[in-house]
Amino acid sequence: MASSRVKTVCPFCGVGCGINLKIDEQGKLAGVEPQQSHPVSRGKLCEKGWSTAYAIRPDNRITEPLKRIQDRFYPIRWDEALSEISEAIREIQAEHGSDAVGVISSARATNEDNYAAQKFARVVLKTNNIDHCARICHSPTVAGLKQTLGSGAMTNSTKDIFETELIVVIGADPTENHSVFGGQMIEARLRGAKLVVIDPRVTRLAKMADVHLQLKPGSNIALINAILHVLIKRKLYDASFVSQRCEGFEALARSVKAITPELAELSTGISAAKIRTVAELYGQAKSAMILYGMGITQFVSGTSNVIALSNLALVCGQIGRPGTGINPLRGQNNVQGACDMGCLPNVYPGYQAVEDKLVQDKFAQAWGEPVATRPGLTSLGMTKAALAGEFRGLILFGEDPVVTDPDQNHVRVAMKKMDLLVVAELTMTETAKLADYILPAASFAEKEGSFTNCERRVQHIAQALQPPGSAMGDWQWLKALAETLGSHALSWANSEAVFDEMASLTPSYQGMTYSGIALAHGLQWPCNQDAPQGTAILHQTKFPIGKARLIPVHQIDIDEKTDEQYPLILTTNRLSCHYGCGSMTRKSPLLERETPAGLLFINPADARTLHIQRYSPVGILSRRGYVETRAMITDDVPPGLVSMPYHFKEAPSNQLTNTAQDPITKMPELKACAVSVVPLPPGQEPKDIEHLSEGQ
Repeated sequence: MASSRVKTVCPFCGVGCGINLKIDEQGKLAGVEPQQSHPVSRGKLCEKGWSTAYAIRPDNRITEPLKRIQDRFYPIRWDEALSEISEAIREIQAEHGSDAVGVISSARATNEDNYAAQKFARVVLKTNNIDHCARICHSPTVAGLKQTLGSGAMTNSTKDIFETELIVVIGADPTENHSVFGGQMIEARLRGAKLVVIDPRVTRLAKMADVHLQLKPGSNIALINAILHVLIKRKLYDASFVSQRCEGFEALARSVKAITPELAELSTGISAAKIRTVAELYGQAKSAMILYGMGITQFVSGTSNVIALSNLALVCGQIGRPGTGINPLRGQNNVQGACDMGCLPNVYPGYQAVEDKLVQDKFAQAWGEPVATRPGLTSLGMTKAALAGEFRGLILFGEDPVVTDPDQNHVRVAMKKMDLLVVAELTMTETAKLADYILPAASFAEKEGSFTNCERRVQHIAQALQPPGSAMGDWQWLKALAETLGSHALSWANSEAVFDEMASLTPSYQGMTYSGIALAHGLQWPCNQDAPQGTAILHQTKFPIGKARLIPVHQIDIDEKTDEQYPLILTTNRLSCHYGCGSMTRKSPLLERETPAGLLFINPADARTLHIQRYSPVGILSRRGYVETRAMITDDVPPGLVSMPYHFKEAPSNQLTNTAQDPITKMPELKACAVSVVPLPPGQEPKDIEHLSEGQ
């Protein structure tokens, strides 16, 4: 067998870089390299991309189904596992009804896997209880932009970064989270684009910015409304775009009339002069591109924050042209695709509403089965219902909510309380440790399918390796489970057949085929009869809802304030060397060497007050939990704010975070909660969370 190179897509963040997997003569993965001609990554990879081979190496993979008996897992055959899981599902539904079970799918899995998961929930289980991690990252993007523009996705393409005059990055840290695209932003800045960064932390990009607005956490709307006030008062908005393509301008103008930069200075901590400077830069730019992330969405005000940004882009006509737009940076490799596939409790594939009778009829007819008609539970709703004894069984793959969801203790109790927890995974994650059955999943390199990146580019991934042991792709074991439950609704012959069915029912994907997306480094949706080559820029001449809507929104303060007992605000961040719950990146000795297991970033002034030295062991306490880690003293966080990454199971920030939710999307407020920090005795090693739990 000769060595070969297989073209595929990086399995980490939402940038969607092109990589080649190098396969040796024995059919094993020997390494990775960037695709030189790829339109997104342009021959570059970040440290995570270069370490892809470690993420899927076979040494600690789950290779056969496992069953929990008391506190240990024992191997069983696939037919036994499927039969026992089916029996448990039937018993739960017979006793508690169809909505007592649900599915959490994965933003790391393929479009085909996610399409199968929502179809399994809706056709086989007869419930809309289907969700995934977009609930805790970009659900406010989908909800907010759907209201204002009619479509909840990045309006432009990443290549537009080289065609814009002004880059505005708000609530995002692209050089850490989306490193290749972050590097392109630096390149665009060096080529002459102006850069504005809006972030409570001094990020790498903030250090290069023309203007850095270091706002207080959660004061996004106050700031954006003050910028709108200046734009409207000084007539720096695009009056002709507003009159021709928007509605609601008068109401918006009235709502921001009293929100002066001086008033906003009180709540944001940013000087009125700086607010005016940024308003003038944005209002006078021929092209300006807004890019945002979790620092906008992960608040109780998440949906309103997104609407505020949309108002800003619309009033200046910065939409529908190269180098403009409102552009959410999606965190995981296929979070855009998982949303597009309908892995949400209120929409079918293509964001077609669950409650719409015509949509229900369309899918019932296509699938040959009646479908559930009520919106289902969100992932956090499933947790809450499990705690109340109303939700009894969960099938979950490619997610680790025990590490990534807020209030970790709460999630762990809910998982243990269910009658049935089935987890399909590559390795033994913290959530898998609580499962009744663990199913061996195939990695992205061991199956065929497609991923959709943050710029709506649907790309083909080819199978390069055989799955280890009896591991299967997620749509394949879902098909096998459906058949054990007596349904042939998922009986596709191959992944291309799954894609073709999905594309036929999803208007924005209707013009796509495997051959089409393989040929062109992917196609950007909408790709259909009107746009057979895909669409690089949305909303060029019209919006899906006719005229765009300008919707007044008002400042909503963070849920949890500081007090004597909890005097600091904690926010969360990501690190360039790690990804998600760490189950993939922490297998790399190169990446693991770069960062110790957990960190707390703290300002020197706070560290002095608390008698904390650099790398000192510290304890962090919130109203929900306690963790121990080491302190990193840095001016990158302002006094009063501390920050923790969430990648580390030993020191998980989600022991501490708040479950208070955005009322529209149920997004939890992961970006702000009140904590206290205490130094531990010198020389004492921080205890990881398992040892802390044992001591309680």
